[in-house]
Amino acid sequence: MENFIMHNPTTLHFGRSVVEKLAPIASSYGRRVLLVYGKGSAKRSGAYVDVLRQLKNINAEVFEFSGIQSNPLIEDVDAAAQLGREKQVDMIIAIGGGSVIDSAKAISITMPVIHSGWVFYAGKAKPSKAIPLIAVLTLAATGSEMNQFSVVQNHAAGMKNGFGHPLMYPVHSFLDPSYTLSVPRDYTAFGIADLMAHCLENYFGLGHAPLTDHFIFSILTEALEAGPQLLNDLDNYDLRARIMYAATMALNGLTTFGKGMGDWGVHSIGHHLSLLYGLPHGATLTVMYPAWMKLYQSALEPQLLKLGKHLFGLEDAGETIQRLESFFISIGCPVRITNSLPEGIDPKPLIDLMIRNRAGGNHYKFSPLQLEKLIDLAQI
Repeated sequence: MENFIMHNPTTLHFGRSVVEKLAPIASSYGRRVLLVYGKGSAKRSGAYVDVLRQLKNINAEVFEFSGIQSNPLIEDVDAAAQLGREKQVDMIIAIGGGSVIDSAKAISITMPVIHSGWVFYAGKAKPSKAIPLIAVLTLAATGSEMNQFSVVQNHAAGMKNGFGHPLMYPVHSFLDPSYTLSVPRDYTAFGIADLMAHCLENYFGLGHAPLTDHFIFSILTEALEAGPQLLNDLDNYDLRARIMYAATMALNGLTTFGKGMGDWGVHSIGHHLSLLYGLPHGATLTVMYPAWMKLYQSALEPQLLKLGKHLFGLEDAGETIQRLESFFISIGCPVRITNSLPEGIDPKPLIDLMIRNRAGGNHYKFSPLQLEKLIDLAQI
């Protein structure tokens, strides 16, 4: 088992109406607020009205930045950071899913500096200060509400990069499952797929930590059990709560302790599909994970056998891959690029971009020939 430090500074408030505790918490950071949200979920869910009511109770001055996209852009991060600087805000409150919270994390470390936030995501600098961030979650998927990581894309650079730093943890996160009741079926399914992919990325990392693997199996089992039930009963609060809790636990450190670094190669490829074709993040993962497991089936066989035994009672690596693929199909997620892009894609520009950006995992690297095979597996 690898050495590890267990520390998570985010205070999580989970359950119905927990946002009613926001006012005194926000007041401890100040009265000037940059409110960041996307294109609809904040207001559709009711979270926007609830948060504003809380801020009114402390006579907060609120400056809004809306329109964050589902694949967040560095241009929005920089514009919001500039607004925050001009208004000298004391804190950021993000209302939304992973894209909004990821953007808010980037804004929090960009506000104290005079350069673009992309400098951090390009690996050219590390932050030394951050504006306190409070998250109000409206989509169960990324786990961004309780971790230090964020992903943004830069079309000018042709890149979608992740970055993480301890300063980027939200100081408080409010998770009311009722805010996810308005999430449509397709994005609910993408969220389920996303949380599963986070578990798998860490599971297929290096290191031997049996208890952590059992945490992973339990979260995956929860998704396999509660996910289909939820998709057949979207107004069910208890099922929404189960998936929200699972998504948070999938990427708050629990699935990493005692293991080596996760692989994250599937996410790397998925980010390029989002960057070039605008595909939803969760959809790229259900397309690429079966293909990736098929590509590396021989190397992954011991882990696939263990995974199949615990999740499905199987004793065959190939059947385990097929069962996961069938599950993604059953919840309405694409498992081939052609499910989302009927004409398919020209592999060459995608492969050229991935080679230029050195796409790949921490442990399973891709040669140009392997990238070509991977894209073939994702299309046929």
